[in-house]
Amino acid sequence: MDNRVSAGSAANAFERARFTGTASEYFGIWIVNVLLTIVTLGIYSAWAKVRRNRYFYGNTVLLGRAFEYHATGKQILIGRLIVFAFVVVANILAAIHPLFSLVTTILVLIALPWLIVRGIRFNARVTSYRNVRFDFTGTAGGAFVSVMLGGLVAFLSLGLLAPLASRWLNRYVFNNLRYGNRPFDTDPKIGTLYRALLIPALMVVLGLVVLAGLVAIAVVGMQANDPGAFEHDAAVLIIVSGMYLVVFGLIIVYGLAGLIYRAAVHNIVWSSTRIDGQHLLRSDLSRARYAWIAISNVVVTMLTLGLMRPWAAVRLARYVAEHTAIRIEGEIGEVFTQFQTTGAAVGAEYMSMEGIDFGF
Repeated sequence: MDNRVSAGSAANAFERARFTGTASEYFGIWIVNVLLTIVTLGIYSAWAKVRRNRYFYGNTVLLGRAFEYHATGKQILIGRLIVFAFVVVANILAAIHPLFSLVTTILVLIALPWLIVRGIRFNARVTSYRNVRFDFTGTAGGAFVSVMLGGLVAFLSLGLLAPLASRWLNRYVFNNLRYGNRPFDTDPKIGTLYRALLIPALMVVLGLVVLAGLVAIAVVGMQANDPGAFEHDAAVLIIVSGMYLVVFGLIIVYGLAGLIYRAAVHNIVWSSTRIDGQHLLRSDLSRARYAWIAISNVVVTMLTLGLMRPWAAVRLARYVAEHTAIRIEGEIGEVFTQFQTTGAAVGAEYMSMEGIDFGF
């Protein structure tokens, strides 16, 4: 597809992003990152992250321009050292007296929302597009409700309230995101999110029924052939093994269902997101294709002992980029000139922030 953009087309149609990187290029970056991280006992991983992100951001092109990543390895290392020091102190205190472990656990729960906010804000502020930086204005209270409480609600409801948690999380992230000083806003409908859950939920239920049915058939068959089979240790071992097989199989089914749900939520959220109240985003990932790419990437990476990891990363990045689009309302040059004018003053202090990288 031709991704070159004209002023007229941008005003009337969605323009897709594209990823210009290749697996062979990224392999050179990746293998150096791995070797230096091993040699430096993990210290170089901060710089490795910077090199990786600069490659992927710099090869993600939208409306003819690529994104940029401005963090430094030193920033990220400082952030990691802060978190590492806290963990070390917490473990020392727990070793001194068991009561301290309770105190440190409470402190972690209190600090976690703050870490989440710092992580999202840092990653936003070190990212730019057309010389305009992103920003994040969320609060720790919002992070507690949308991330921690939302995740707990989804877990305790066995996924039945996952759409509600998804809505909380994505509204928190996107509605506090800024491009320069221009806000993002999104409002994914809860009914649409629940429709996205139908197929994954059905997959989990059917997977459980099928796996439990297979174990039941095996147990009934053993009982029919030998009424006293369950008195033997071998039979008990077979039953226990069957139960573990059901759990393992259910985990695989749950993971596959999660990938399909994730792709659907991605489409719903991005397609209901606007920048500055007028410029529309869109995502049209195929749920089946996304799941296939994610699963086959893992399999190929494992079979090649990690050597195909660069190919897998580039493959997924290219697919997601090619199914992401934006529609700019107005003439592109004028719109981004306005963005640059209002966003130029944002960011003089960004590079002094600690690189607390709390990822999602």
